[in-house]
Amino acid sequence: MANRWGIPIDVEIFVKQRDTNCVYCGIKFLEKNESRKSMPSWEHIVNDIRLNGVDNIALCCMSCNASKGAKPLKNWLTGKYCKNKNITEENIAIVVKEAIKNTSS
Repeated sequence: MANRWGIPIDVEIFVKQRDTNCVYCGIKFLEKNESRKSMPSWEHIVNDIRLNGVDNIALCCMSCNASKGAKPLKNWLTGKYCKNKNITEENIAIVVKEAIKNTSS
């Protein structure tokens, strides 16, 4: 069984518990978000819809998700949006750091 994005329910449950903040900018997801931009959205860290495990599915804010789009993670992290928001490989969530490490090897 999967949700409407094709993410298995067990992965969805795990990720919702793990990612209480955006995995990129760190904004806290609140019960009532002040803006649509700060709401959580599903993210494939590595842009491959076939990779639906907990190591590639995360929650990020809609603002980061819209900015990243289909860009490769390494390219996005060096772009203007990340520079402006001070998003670096050092301050992203561990799940993203692990994805970078696993795709680099």
